[in-house]
Amino acid sequence: MSIFSGSRKKKAARGEKSQLPPPKHIAIIMDGNGRWAKRRGLPRYAGHSRGAEVFRKIATYAKDIGVEYLTVYAFSTENWKRSEEEITKIFSLLDKYLAEALTTMREDGVRIHVLGDISRLSESSRELIETARRESETIDGVLVNLCINYGGRADIINAVRQIAAQGVPPERITDETVSGFLYTGEAPDPDLIIRTGGEIRLSNFLTWQSVYSELYFCDTLWPDYTERDLDAAIAEFHARSRRFGAE
Repeated sequence: MSIFSGSRKKKAARGEKSQLPPPKHIAIIMDGNGRWAKRRGLPRYAGHSRGAEVFRKIATYAKDIGVEYLTVYAFSTENWKRSEEEITKIFSLLDKYLAEALTTMREDGVRIHVLGDISRLSESSRELIETARRESETIDGVLVNLCINYGGRADIINAVRQIAAQGVPPERITDETVSGFLYTGEAPDPDLIIRTGGEIRLSNFLTWQSVYSELYFCDTLWPDYTERDLDAAIAEFHARSRRFGAE
């Protein structure tokens, strides 16, 4: 099964796609899995499982409408505070979908990068992540960034340490220098950051990269998120005036 399951068969069934051109880079904080499960009397894992399926659906739609970069917050550096059982099941889902993606990345025209400190992950997870990275080097297509054990501040600290280790003179350090050492690497800063679940904060997500991103918050819990919700966010994006400090 493809991580972009059903993109060819379901495209017509969804009806008309958004008529507005999408932002080049969309980032999403996929919030609300646990609350979705709790409201239904289900274990939190059920929310994560449903959320993973919604991610595949939304990633497919984003690819179909022309998004070039999609970055999603899958597991933060703070999420280690959760129960061992929940963490184990989250990473079991990660391994499952990465393994599936490896069989279809080339056919789907999808590159997959994992952003964050993967040193705490299991050997099997690290091997899957490295294989996906290598495969992505020879694929031309949409780039999907999965932020795993990721934190915006840790991202900046890691970049600063690398700059210092390379002995870059302080006077030669620019915005471009720092950006080049961040986990996001080749991807441009996100044009639009969406957070589901009703919270109105970024929660240590893309701290450096988000300085001029348009922020869009909605109450929909991630497992209930649909293509129409993404269309609404894109419409709001187009309704805003992006001045980048010029006025």
